[in-house]
Amino acid sequence: MIKLLFTWFITLSFSVVGQNTWQLNGTVVDRAKGNPIPFAKIYTTPDHNYAATNIKGEFTLILKNDSIYKLYITAIGFDSIETDLTTQKDSSRQVFVLTPNQNVLATITVQDSSNYQNSTVRKMRPIEGVLISKGKKTEVISLDRMTTNKSANVGRQIYARIPGLNIWESDGAGIQLGIGGRGLSPTRTSNFNTRQNGYDISADALGYPESYYTPPTEAVKEIQLIRGAASLQFGTQFGGLLNFVLKKGPSNKPFELTARHTVGSFGLNSSFISVGGSKKTWNYYAYYQYKFGDDWKPYSAFKVHSAGMQIEKYLNEKSRISIDLTKMYYLTQQPGGLTDSQFDTDPSIVNRTRNWFEVNWHMAALNYDYEFDARTRLNTRFFGLLASRKATGFLGQINRIDPLEARNLIAGNFKNIGNETRFLKIYSVRELTWAYLIGFRLYQGYNISQQGLTSAGKEADFTFLNNSEIDGSLYEFPSKNAALFAEHIFNLTKKFSITPGVRFEFISTNAMGDYRNSVEDLAGNIIFDTLIAVNRTNTRSFIIGGLGLNYKINDTLELYSNFSQNYRSINFTDMQIVNPNFQIDPNLEDERGFNYDLGIKGGIGKKLTFDASAFTLLYNNRIGTTIKEDSLLFSTYQYRTNIAKSITYGIEAMVEIELFDYLFKENSETDLLAFLNASYVSAKYYQSSEPAFNGKNVELVPPITFKTGLTYHHKRLSIAYQYSFTASHFSDATNSNSQANAVNGIIPAYSIMDLSLKYSYRWLQFETGVNNMLNASYFTRRAVAYPGPGIIPSIPRNYYVTIQVQL
Repeated sequence: MIKLLFTWFITLSFSVVGQNTWQLNGTVVDRAKGNPIPFAKIYTTPDHNYAATNIKGEFTLILKNDSIYKLYITAIGFDSIETDLTTQKDSSRQVFVLTPNQNVLATITVQDSSNYQNSTVRKMRPIEGVLISKGKKTEVISLDRMTTNKSANVGRQIYARIPGLNIWESDGAGIQLGIGGRGLSPTRTSNFNTRQNGYDISADALGYPESYYTPPTEAVKEIQLIRGAASLQFGTQFGGLLNFVLKKGPSNKPFELTARHTVGSFGLNSSFISVGGSKKTWNYYAYYQYKFGDDWKPYSAFKVHSAGMQIEKYLNEKSRISIDLTKMYYLTQQPGGLTDSQFDTDPSIVNRTRNWFEVNWHMAALNYDYEFDARTRLNTRFFGLLASRKATGFLGQINRIDPLEARNLIAGNFKNIGNETRFLKIYSVRELTWAYLIGFRLYQGYNISQQGLTSAGKEADFTFLNNSEIDGSLYEFPSKNAALFAEHIFNLTKKFSITPGVRFEFISTNAMGDYRNSVEDLAGNIIFDTLIAVNRTNTRSFIIGGLGLNYKINDTLELYSNFSQNYRSINFTDMQIVNPNFQIDPNLEDERGFNYDLGIKGGIGKKLTFDASAFTLLYNNRIGTTIKEDSLLFSTYQYRTNIAKSITYGIEAMVEIELFDYLFKENSETDLLAFLNASYVSAKYYQSSEPAFNGKNVELVPPITFKTGLTYHHKRLSIAYQYSFTASHFSDATNSNSQANAVNGIIPAYSIMDLSLKYSYRWLQFETGVNNMLNASYFTRRAVAYPGPGIIPSIPRNYYVTIQVQL
């Protein structure tokens, strides 16, 4: 089947109907000197034609007869131009003249619709780079347009216009991102395929897809999200794609310096500096951030170093190459979790004074793009990761006092390498634009996980006391993955299109090692002790498919629908972590299911945009947590196993309106943007082997989330207000209200208000704000292990001030 589809797609690429097209031959020249401009970029809408000039400034585009286009031309160091182009059967060469930049201009972003001119969120174009998104639910967050506390990576503000997300807040500095959507756990964003500039950033995409690294928001240009339908092009995860696109150097000057410094409550101190620019055929961008603070509770200090660099080189008018290097190191002290009664009494109580967490992340990527012509593109990227995470502290239940003895130490080391290659072809059939994408992925992961004992001191000690013997566990987790994927856009009419897709996946995961099973009685005496060897291999291959539908009602309104299958392999790295609060079923099975979306999106002129959709997410063999009782220790613990099937359905909606234009008159210098983001989600277990779970709510699924806000822009001033509400929900599949260990129970509803301000004058920018204005006492998670166990209270009211200089 795969071979037939591949052959069919390739055959279609040569079926361009020449009789209904004409050829535009153009030359782009410099107005000041009359010289040709090489490597200028040409783009047309609405048919998504691309081209680049050669060394002589020449380009060719194949266009349809009797059509009207918008033609955009951009080049480094020149003002961009936009012109209307009416096609005609004339092959003579046309000359387009660009004016050299006389001053610094803002970056121009070409978009299909004017509806998103002022919004901080837009929808992805049907074809964006070497990616097909037609018929899918997509969002792109533009960070430069946001007024928020970027130094602290405040998730509820950054993702405010994305409906249906459950966002964890584990620390006041936003070091780790935890978001989940549609009833999926937010644990280190592990249910999304998380990427940076298109390549993997998680610890191990197969065996341990948790993201300990999050890029500094100040270095991010935009964040791309594709919901569960991303499974066909990017990987089978149920959540979909989350891709951080980092900034590039400005295209209109050889050097730009940006320096930001932020101070805030609880000792927050953050310095960020970046340099970037363009010179002839080169573009570069590099950044460094150092952030430290005491956080808001005793024994909760942190320091973070983040650095990154991208260098891009145009080899000629058709090809370019770039290299990415990223480094992140952070060390945090974690004061542990709380019981329910402690949280109700005083959320600032500290139960652990010896818990530490360290992450050391290194990533590299080599990216190559080649444009055969205006409609044919190839992208290949090689990527690798060398990283570690280490956690030390007392893992005993939170209602037990730290005995101040030797602490638990868990260390993970990750070495991954891979390649992903994509080929995109755009062509015409009966005056309609069709396109297909084919690609493959090769990936190899290798990580080592070790658990044992470290010193009894209070310092951040990450060395094992007994390297010569196993007092906890020691595992190797090699993994391999190969995938082939294809999607095709069939524009059957000018208004209606279908986009089928298919993905073949081969996965091989292994777990080899030993773990010690040791049980103590209440007096601390060992009553059972043995070393257990494990050698497991799980190899599987399968095909998943999907289908997207899109109907364009008019120029600004469209219906979309998508069905995509999903698959999630079990995490071998979780198999035998020794933790009195948490145990794993050794017979876990992979999860299967699908996502389905039906929605409508569009807008009214430049004043209103919206996206409303209904969705269904079905899980087979869903992995969840239940409560079991230890008959020897007379305590409860969480047990992770294949609970049952589950079905999640809901409604997600986001609307944004330009109130100033509605209430008064259109004014290019003043905007008053209001947005509303709401979701209703219901998730239930059914067909469980244990009847007690049937009809129970799936854990970590807030039934209602709601965000709204106002942003006022006037010339250089911007003020943003936001209100966020998350309804109460359960943290385990038994739907318990509370447990003595505080790992299980209700997460109560909470409401948060934030206010941010930004003022710019020439090269200087001033930012300030207050988060959690009303000083709400709340928490978003109950941690099983680090940084708990128990309730992790969120940060109370806090302030920040930022000064930025850009030269």
